[in-house]
Amino acid sequence: MSVFGVDYAWGRPGPAALKRAGAQFACRYLSHDGSGKNLDHAEAKGLSDAGIWIVVVWESTANRALAGHAAGAQDARDAEAQGKACGMPGGRPIYFAVDFDASSGDQGAINDYLRGAASVLGTHRVGLYGGYGPVSRSFNAGTIAWGWQTYAWSGGQWDSRAQLQQYSNDHLINGVGLDYDRAVKADYGQWRIGATPPVTQEDDMPYGQLAEGATAITPIAIPKGRYKQIGFIADNGLQGLPPAQIRVAVQHAGAWHIDHVTVDSKKDQAVVTFTDPGNTVGLSIRREDQGDVHVAWEIS
Repeated sequence: MSVFGVDYAWGRPGPAALKRAGAQFACRYLSHDGSGKNLDHAEAKGLSDAGIWIVVVWESTANRALAGHAAGAQDARDAEAQGKACGMPGGRPIYFAVDFDASSGDQGAINDYLRGAASVLGTHRVGLYGGYGPVSRSFNAGTIAWGWQTYAWSGGQWDSRAQLQQYSNDHLINGVGLDYDRAVKADYGQWRIGATPPVTQEDDMPYGQLAEGATAITPIAIPKGRYKQIGFIADNGLQGLPPAQIRVAVQHAGAWHIDHVTVDSKKDQAVVTFTDPGNTVGLSIRREDQGDVHVAWEIS
């Protein structure tokens, strides 16, 4: 499965704009910041009333998780109190941010911090936001039950245990800068005021990243008749690079339908609709640029 959502800090896109963009959840901050970064009850109510799920993450400083057990316990107490003030139902998890390229040498301190958080919340409610390394090492150590992995510092690897993936940055909705996320598990820590998610199993939707390099080709096989389109996003604006240029060849009924597509993070998702979805069996996507822009794809 794959469910589209966003995360943002000081700006507020607003529930209506998020709904129009197709976002089904919003990841929001808890912290000691008093300048408007944090989720509050009014925003949580607006999102909840619009049917948008909420996920919370605690972040004071990028490397706070190096501060050890006592810091983790204090942050968990503060995060719990702020979450309750926003209307978060009891028992929902809280993610704690490791917002830097943490090395294996940092993991001991990170584990101590997470154990401190677990002393307040219980390990079953402790999550971690970070790159592939700290997310994987924390799962391996048993110090988290929830993972929100960013593609940054991940080298193209995804830990299959993580419930959330931040897969692209540098996007705008209603003039507010934000990041794109996807939930890859039915329960990813989401809540609304007065509501927790039903436990359901959704159909898998294929997703991934295009191969990089000039003329690189990404072949994709899909079950015939199951999907109707493929969408693309890029992070060229974040990297200061031009938009990605790709050729999308869709195979159906023994023939190929070819589109040439520009993928630009300053615009909406680029979508190619299958002209004959009942007979579509695969795609061949070729880079027609230098192949240095990260491009993510998702079929639905």
